[in-house]
Amino acid sequence: MKRNWIIMGVILVLAGFAVFQAVKTQQNKAAVPEGVGPQPGLAAPALELPAFDGQTYKVGGKRDKPLLLNFWASWCTPCRDEAPDLTRLYNQYKDRFDVYAVNVTVQDEVANARDMVKEFDFKFPVLLDYQGRSMDAYQYKAIPTNYLIDKDGTVLEVLHVIEPKYLEKRIIELSK
Repeated sequence: MKRNWIIMGVILVLAGFAVFQAVKTQQNKAAVPEGVGPQPGLAAPALELPAFDGQTYKVGGKRDKPLLLNFWASWCTPCRDEAPDLTRLYNQYKDRFDVYAVNVTVQDEVANARDMVKEFDFKFPVLLDYQGRSMDAYQYKAIPTNYLIDKDGTVLEVLHVIEPKYLEKRIIELSK
């Protein structure tokens, strides 16, 4: 009888250990390695920033539409080059996807960012990162960097310079 209790105890300990390992493995799949930004298949890191329009916007978790999260600065030539395409695609497909343009304000001037927003007639939210929180969360090394995030909050792709036809194709695919 005592032997049965010992065997039962050992089985319970082993089962508990197996559950612990399974949970730990699942958590590790969703974690972003230190020093590496979010990769396709992983959850987009949570981020909350103020915007020029006075609202605060959040990234991370489920959402109504796919999101293109764009990191940029006014002094960045490739950022300026892709701005007209971002504006055009957003204006054409804003009912199918969102764009949050995060100005890396910690490395830019607010007045210059505001001028670029006016110059390219951005209608999408322009978020301001005064403290470098986006750099901490997303670990991007260069701008522009764009994250295509699905409705479930999962990073689908990391794009550095947007190729408009490709992005348009992806927007259409994701909005089906």
